[in-house]
Parts: sequence; C-alpha cells; structure tokens
Amino acid sequence: MADKDYYQILGLSKGASSDEIKKAYRKLALEHHPDRNKGDKASEAKFKEVTKAYEVLSDPQKKQTYDQYGHSAFEQGAGAGGPFSGAGGPAGGQYGPFTYTYTSGGNMGGFDFGGFSDPFDIFEQFFGGGSPYGRAQRRATYSLAIDFMEAVKGVTKKVTVDGKSQNVKIPAGVDNGQRVRFGTYDVVVEVKPHSRFKREGYDVITEEEISFPQAALGTEIKVETIDGEVKLKIPSGTQPNTVIRLSKKGIRFVNSTNKGDHYVKIKVTIPKNLSSKQKELLREFDGVKKSGWF
Repeated sequence: MADKDYYQILGLSKGASSDEIKKAYRKLALEHHPDRNKGDKASEAKFKEVTKAYEVLSDPQKKQTYDQYGHSAFEQGAGAGGPFSGAGGPAGGQYGPFTYTYTSGGNMGGFDFGGFSDPFDIFEQFFGGGSPYGRAQRRATYSLAIDFMEAVKGVTKKVTVDGKSQNVKIPAGVDNGQRVRFGTYDVVVEVKPHSRFKREGYDVITEEEISFPQAALGTEIKVETIDGEVKLKIPSGTQPNTVIRLSKKGIRFVNSTNKGDHYVKIKVTIPKNLSSKQKELLREFDGVKKSGWF
C-alpha cells in the first residue's frame, strides 16, 4: 500500500471534502467488512487499506501533512526529522491531548470513525457486533460546544461529569468533530461556525469588498484576522475573486508553534445607480480603451 494514493483508495479526488471522505469510507468499509466476506483475504486486506486511508484523510492535521509530504510521513520510523518528529510517530502515539492509533490486530480508537460516536458502533449498527478487532473497554464520550474563537485560541471549560465539577482544557487549534481525551472519558468538540471567518484545515478564509476604482487604481484596506486588524495592499488592476495570502496569519496547529495562512478573497462591487457624469466618464474610458492606448 506504500505506493498507493489514499484518495484513490477511497475513490476520491484530492480536493474531496470531509463529508465525501466519510461517505466513501463508510461505503467501502461495509462492502469489505470481514463479517460479510468471511475467509476472503482480499476483502480483509482492502478493509484495512481503506481504514488506514480514512484514518489519515479524516484528520485535518494528518491530511495536511499527507498532502504535503505523502506516504513517507506515515511510515513506521518516519518520525525522525519528519513533520511529527519527536511526537511518537504517526503510526501511533499521543500528540498533546489527542491520541491517534492504527494497528492491524488491536485497538483502532482515537479518531472519528465515519461519524459514529464510538469506533465499534459501525460494527454493531450494521453487523450486530462482531468487530474483527475485538471488544475494547468503552470510554464515556461527551460533546462540548465551543465558539469558533475559543477553538482557535484554546479555552478551559468547567463541566460536570458524574456529578463532579471539573475543568476541561481544550487546546488551541482544535477543529469541529475532534476528540480530546481526559482521564477516563473523551470529549468530542463541536465548534460553532463564525459569521466572518471560514476555516479550511488550519487556514482561514475571508472576503473583502472593494469598489471598481479601487480595484483599477489600487488601494490599501484593513483586514480583520483572528489575531487582530492588519493592513493589506491591493495592487492596481486587481481582478474580481483574486485571492491574496497573508502568510502565517491562520490557525495555530494543535500542540505546535506552526500556523496556517489567512486567504483574502477580493470581491469587486459594481455600482447600480450611476450619475450622468459617471456614465459619461465610463464611456470615455471605454472609448479610449478601444482606441488601443492601453
């Protein structure tokens, strides 16, 4: 499987969304599940193959690493000098409060299993039990809703578990649906969407409107980022839907000092109601343009 593309394994293109990845995995996991194909070694191998591909592509940080480094970042022993160097290796281990594991003969916990609340639910709901990986001790799982900026910056929440009040520290950079492990239970984070900021992995995307003259002549605008306001120079001749990158102005990686980028999509507004003078000037400009001066 070392030379097989994870996207191709799931029958997807590289730009597939998280929902498409989840849907494709569910379909293939059910099709090749050992309980449906008893004694079929090819199906068993395929089941492990699609599960490994899903484990990587369903996690925003792992997906970004795979897109950048490929399979080499997820091979046994690849930790030295790689993107997960010093973190226990991508085949298993703990990165901050997050636990990621994949083995072919034991525990498969620690990552979102196709949208099911428990890694074993996919086997129980569709096959009445019978996980090929055996029954591990279940951990209590709770949901915790936090705001977008709380997820970006990290937050400590006071919760009540089994009648006891305790503090739960959510690290900076967590994304919607990620699972955080605390003692004897797990917390699945639900991040509320932001009215202005759109998140893609560790990158942030916003839109800014400028006028036609500003786009033609160039200007400087103020852009709100997750870390505050910055000035952005708009070059002359900027076209509608131009995207400008603000390097390292995105979201901090979980348990890392690295940060994503902030992308600003430029929208050019065209006035609907023009005065006679404005129309005359535009006709004059259009005539000059057709004459070949530009």
